[in-house]
Amino acid sequence: MPPVIVRRLLVALAVLMLIAAGLWWGGRPKPIPVVLKEIDRGKVESSIANTRAGTVEACLRTKLSTILGGRIEIMAVKEGDRVKKGQLLIKLWNDDQQAQSALAQTQVESARKHVAEACVLADNAEREAERQASLHAKGFVSGSAEELARAGAQSKRAACDAAQADVGQAQAKVAATRVELNRTVLYAPFAGTVAKIVGEVGEYSTPSPPGVPTPPAIDLIDDSCLYVSAPMDEVDAPKIQAGQAVRISLDALPKQSFAGKVTRVAPYVSAVEKQARTVDIEARFDHPEAPGKLLVGYSADVEVVLAVRDNVVRVPTSALQEGGRVLVADADGLLHERKVKTGLANWEYTEVTDGLAAGERVVTSLEREGVQAGAHFVAEGKLK
Repeated sequence: MPPVIVRRLLVALAVLMLIAAGLWWGGRPKPIPVVLKEIDRGKVESSIANTRAGTVEACLRTKLSTILGGRIEIMAVKEGDRVKKGQLLIKLWNDDQQAQSALAQTQVESARKHVAEACVLADNAEREAERQASLHAKGFVSGSAEELARAGAQSKRAACDAAQADVGQAQAKVAATRVELNRTVLYAPFAGTVAKIVGEVGEYSTPSPPGVPTPPAIDLIDDSCLYVSAPMDEVDAPKIQAGQAVRISLDALPKQSFAGKVTRVAPYVSAVEKQARTVDIEARFDHPEAPGKLLVGYSADVEVVLAVRDNVVRVPTSALQEGGRVLVADADGLLHERKVKTGLANWEYTEVTDGLAAGERVVTSLEREGVQAGAHFVAEGKLK
């Protein structure tokens, strides 16, 4: 075959190969961009968290009202004041009780004077009875005279005893009037901060009768001791016990968490209408000074740490598919499905006991269309 024809055939063959390559290149499936995570070793924790927001509570908090109703005469504190134990908070108008107390005091003094009088007469009557007895023994007076003197002495002594009893009765009345006076004043049962006051001088303060939710006159908080109360799902309650480690996070202090311990697990389930049944737990900070000044009522979350494994192979929980499967990005540019065995898990990492090794890459963007086994891939961004 002439050389010219050979060259033409070779050129035609090269053109056909180029066309075929172009058709293949244009028709090949485009690689899917995926987010990859390199498998490493580290710590994995098993934990549970509250179902609804918890609350920062004070160890001591009381809502106080006077025992009696009455017009407020003295408001000794204002909102935000720090008070000492036993400090006066509120005094109602009690002039009538004070008058009764003063009257009772005068009755005590009067009764004591009656005692002095009656007992002096009793002493004299007893001495006279002794003289009459001596005279009767000598025959100077009759037996009836002696008996009359003895009866008079006994009567006078009884009158002395009765007068002394009257003193005790008057003193008891004084104590009763003091109790009545104390029912019109309100003292701080412990040192703390006055959070809220309901009422002003001159207004009528009404105590809360049983079953009637009347606003208290004083809301007193001891904010030197704080804890967090949080509701946990009833399903998780058997896993929680006092002494377990927790992490406490506060909406007021974002991107921070504070170590603590579970101090109490409620012995009953709370059933609130239209809400899941929960069990309340209480947790305290390991270092109360760490979060700084906290306000009672802050919302807080409590994460209870159930178990911890250190230096284990772990996979992002977002990379796991149903049935314990992951998509591994291999060097051939394809995604391959692999079954793995898992251990401890949380929302961030899951322990892998078999099926993956440190350094391999898995897909975390499983929600993207076309991400499946056998697909071509291209890593998006930097490897995480």
